[in-house]
Amino acid sequence: MKKVSLSTCDDCPSKKDGIFCHLNFSEIEDISHHKITNHYKKGQDLFVQGTHPFGLYCISSGNIKLTQTGVDGKESILRIVHAGDILGHRSLFTDEDFAKTATAMEDTEVCFIDKKYILSVIEKNPSVALNIISKLSRDMGNAENKMSSLHQKNVRERLAELLLSLKATHGVHEDNRWRINLKLTREEMATMIGTANETLIRFMTEFKDAGIIEQEGKIIYIKKVDELLEWANIHY
Repeated sequence: MKKVSLSTCDDCPSKKDGIFCHLNFSEIEDISHHKITNHYKKGQDLFVQGTHPFGLYCISSGNIKLTQTGVDGKESILRIVHAGDILGHRSLFTDEDFAKTATAMEDTEVCFIDKKYILSVIEKNPSVALNIISKLSRDMGNAENKMSSLHQKNVRERLAELLLSLKATHGVHEDNRWRINLKLTREEMATMIGTANETLIRFMTEFKDAGIIEQEGKIIYIKKVDELLEWANIHY
C-alpha cells in the first residue's frame, strides 16, 4: 500500500455513487482535507479479520473481495465491492472487530476517513446518515438472499444467480452480449456459491455448451440472460 497524491472528493470518479453525493462543494472540500487516499496493489489487504476498525473506507476505483476464514481455516468469499461502495460502515456504530478481510483484486484506490470525523459529518448531514443506512440495508438484504440461496437452491441455480449478480454489478453490454468486467478464478467463484471447483467447472461447461455463456481466458460473456433467469428461478 502507498499513499497517492491528494485528490478531492469532488473529482472522485465514483462521487455520484458514494455516500457524500448530496453534499455541497464546501462540505465536500472539508471531507477532502480530512481523508487519506491510499493505493493498493492486487493481493494487498485493506484490513484483516479480527483487527480493530478505526474509520471508514471509500472505494474510488477498483474491486475488493471480502473474505471470512472459518475455524477450519477455510476461506470463503462473502461478496465483492467496487467503486462507489464503502467498507467499515457497520463498525462505525459498534465496537466490534472486523469480521472479514478486505483484499484488493486489482490496483485499487481507496480513501480512509477517521471514525471520529466521519461521525461528526453524519451528525451534521442527515443525507450522509441515510446513505449509510441504505448501504447497510442493502448489505443485509444481500446477505439474507445469499443465505436463502445456499439453503434452497442447487448448485446450477446458484451459479446462474451468481452470473446474473456479476452482470448487474460488473456487466458491460457489447455485441449483443454482456461482458463481466471482473476476472475471477474458478476457486473464487466456487467459494462464492459454496461448491467444489470440479462441480463449478462442470456447470460452467454445461452453460457454455448450451450457448448461454462464453469465456475468453478469465473473461465471462453472458449471451442468453433470459435462460440464466430461468435457471436461477428469478422472474421479473
